[in-house]
Amino acid sequence: MISVVIRNKNQEEALSFLLKNLTERYLDDIGEIIVIDNLSSDNSEAITKKYKAKFVTIKEFSYGGSANFAAQQTQFPIVVIFSAHSYPVSHDFFKLIKQKFDENSNLAGLRCLHNPNDYRNYINKIQASEDPNKSGLIFSGSAFSRTVWEKHPFREDVATFEDKEWTKRVLNAGYDIDFVPAIFCYQINRTKEQTYFRFKNDLVGNYQLWHEDVKFSSALKGFVMSIIRLIKNFFIDIWYIIKRFVHQIKFIFNKPEKF
Repeated sequence: MISVVIRNKNQEEALSFLLKNLTERYLDDIGEIIVIDNLSSDNSEAITKKYKAKFVTIKEFSYGGSANFAAQQTQFPIVVIFSAHSYPVSHDFFKLIKQKFDENSNLAGLRCLHNPNDYRNYINKIQASEDPNKSGLIFSGSAFSRTVWEKHPFREDVATFEDKEWTKRVLNAGYDIDFVPAIFCYQINRTKEQTYFRFKNDLVGNYQLWHEDVKFSSALKGFVMSIIRLIKNFFIDIWYIIKRFVHQIKFIFNKPEKF
């Protein structure tokens, strides 16, 4: 069987849809559903109990720490991890995951498909060893082996990309990471504050994991180009607002026949 863990914070609407989806379409494939909640102030706990899932609170959130905490709560050999704002789509989502693990005893993890980059790398057979970023795990729709995790827990001192760091480490240890054609949707609309929070973590993560350095010249160039794009987009938006208005006025005085 499979353990499903969901990382959540104040995502009651998305969480409700994910749990409804899991319990109505995939319950025969799932052994347990666990919501790892980071001190939500909404109705996340009540929604979790409505769908008879386990609700566990984590007070100190970090990406690697929450992934380790999530894995500790599970009891089955395959763990599938979602964010509350992601959900499985393909009808055989979990069956394909289980089949892959059954076929390969050396498998540490599977990356499911959710965007064009996933699909291109999957079709072009670009392995995680070649591209650990776009072919490695993504902890909003990936599966991993609990046994491998026990030997190689996630690092808790990384700002982000705990999934990619783990991918590189277990590959170096001789395990396999593969794609599986199980499709999920990743749906999130971040606020400006959330986007900035993610930017700060990604800046550190890109430096730690991919060794992408930042220099004053590149930071200044990025700032200037952002201002230019902002001004350019402002005038483009104004232009098309005016065009739409003019077109509506023309339409008012020259309406076609109704069918």
